[in-house]
Amino acid sequence: MKKIMTAAAVASMAFLGACDGNPGAKNGDTVIIDFAGFLDGVQFPGGTANGFPLKLGSGRFVPGFEEQLIGAHKGDVRDVNITFPTQYVPELAGKDVVFKVKVVDIIQ
Repeated sequence: MKKIMTAAAVASMAFLGACDGNPGAKNGDTVIIDFAGFLDGVQFPGGTANGFPLKLGSGRFVPGFEEQLIGAHKGDVRDVNITFPTQYVPELAGKDVVFKVKVVDIIQ
């Protein structure tokens, strides 16, 4: 029952965000995020941060990461799926990973 209530609360927050005319984060906005990266379901070293300011569209992160935060609202939790470039640290080069990302705040 608790999971159903949580899912209903998340869905209603997303609906309210869409109804209030707020399209969410867009290129040029800075999202403050907490994130953790996972490779094959295991958190990998160096892929975690809290309170990280990321300006969307800046290209600071691996291609595909920032784009998946477009439209996010404060409080959203998203799975960001990316493939690291082949020219990256050997342990992660060419690997598919998932970042669990929480949007703490959005500065427009």
